[in-house]
Amino acid sequence: MKNNQEIGSLLLRIILGFTFFMHGLDKFQGGIENFAAGFPSMGLPSFLAYFVAFIELVGGISLILGIGTRIFSGLITCIMIGAIMLVKLRDGFLGGYEFDVVLMIIALHLVLNGSYLLSVDSKLLQLKSASSRKAHEESLVNERTS
Repeated sequence: MKNNQEIGSLLLRIILGFTFFMHGLDKFQGGIENFAAGFPSMGLPSFLAYFVAFIELVGGISLILGIGTRIFSGLITCIMIGAIMLVKLRDGFLGGYEFDVVLMIIALHLVLNGSYLLSVDSKLLQLKSASSRKAHEESLVNERTS
């Protein structure tokens, strides 16, 4: 059962990462200045648009690779809350913010559960764990020989 949950989380992580990578890439290729120009009308400073686009682009790549999954998913959750509240809410659910809610819930799932299958984070955790075990074993040997 645990393996099925990890496969599910892996699929969610990859599709969320790809979706946000593409959205971030589109913002930079389409002229980030155009995206930033709309922020003051929402009561937000223009520089925040660069932060959002950067998180989408880099966060998307990071999610695909499984680097900082919970952190980037948390940031994406915040971005989606902002998008829903400031831009999409007035359009209603259908044809408005339904897709944003789905992306937000996927991101929230990854914040709560993580995703370690085929992730760089899991490999780093394995290396750290092996290193800690080795250091502990060496300290036990040193205590016995002292």
